[in-house]
Amino acid sequence: MSIALVFPGQGSQAVGMGKALAESFPVARTVFDRVDAALGEPLSRLMFAGPEAELTRTANAQPALMATSLAVVAVLQAEASFAVTDAAFVAGHSLGEYSALAAAGAFEIETAAQLLRLRGEAMQRAVPAGEGAMAALLGVEEEQARAIAAEAAEGEVCDIANDNGGGQVVVSGHAAAVERAIALAKARGVKRAVLLQVSAPFHCGLMAPAAVAMRDALAAADIKAPVVPVVANRLAAPVTTPDAIRQALVDQVCGTVRWRESMRFMADAGVTEFVEVGSGKVLAGLVKRIAPEAQARSIGTPDDIAAFRNR
Repeated sequence: MSIALVFPGQGSQAVGMGKALAESFPVARTVFDRVDAALGEPLSRLMFAGPEAELTRTANAQPALMATSLAVVAVLQAEASFAVTDAAFVAGHSLGEYSALAAAGAFEIETAAQLLRLRGEAMQRAVPAGEGAMAALLGVEEEQARAIAAEAAEGEVCDIANDNGGGQVVVSGHAAAVERAIALAKARGVKRAVLLQVSAPFHCGLMAPAAVAMRDALAAADIKAPVVPVVANRLAAPVTTPDAIRQALVDQVCGTVRWRESMRFMADAGVTEFVEVGSGKVLAGLVKRIAPEAQARSIGTPDDIAAFRNR
């Protein structure tokens, strides 16, 4: 059986995430301690106890989700004798790509934490509150969603942020343009079109200032070749060199997360089991729509670790 590890993105955070891992496994506690030290604050305390509103802030949610994912990776190796190098590929949804890269040794946990804190802050600053929005179109494929977004733009920004597969496409941009996209989608018989509760319009042209900030930060970051292929969001194909990783991460800020194509790439390359590593079960659910021939499981708790060890 060929396994791919996939790492969740923003929206999968929840108060209490990682707490049971930290209490049960010293290697997990070490990961959280390293992230706390890198950020100069007790992020793990916020993760374990909230408040939820503070954890949900982009600048906190991004490194917090990475920390939980990397804690699971550490426990899998220590308790289940499963190393990242046992996977055929790794990939992550949006910020999860940083988790995947850190798991694959492209950069240290501390570097990932600092880059994600900067990324979250830069994304939040890029667009004044209320000027941007995101919406999920359900029951639509990428080509139709792209046509809807293009018509809705009317000189503003309305881009495809995520092609999540299974008929789920997310648009992002100016608030008025996104509202027009919702109306157009409904008029054209799209099953459902709803605004998302997000703090900024991610993965669209309005994020250009954040892309500049990440370009500068990534240029200065110590990045190594990953020990397993990392399937990049923007390419739906592996990146294997430090320069390619930097470019993919910069392009990702404004570009579409091509998750459907990334998952199909791995499945077509022989992956038969996708293991979602970290908080939540969103990605495992998407596997069932994109690659129904493959198995999927989520690992985020001590019980999940035990089940994986005994599989």
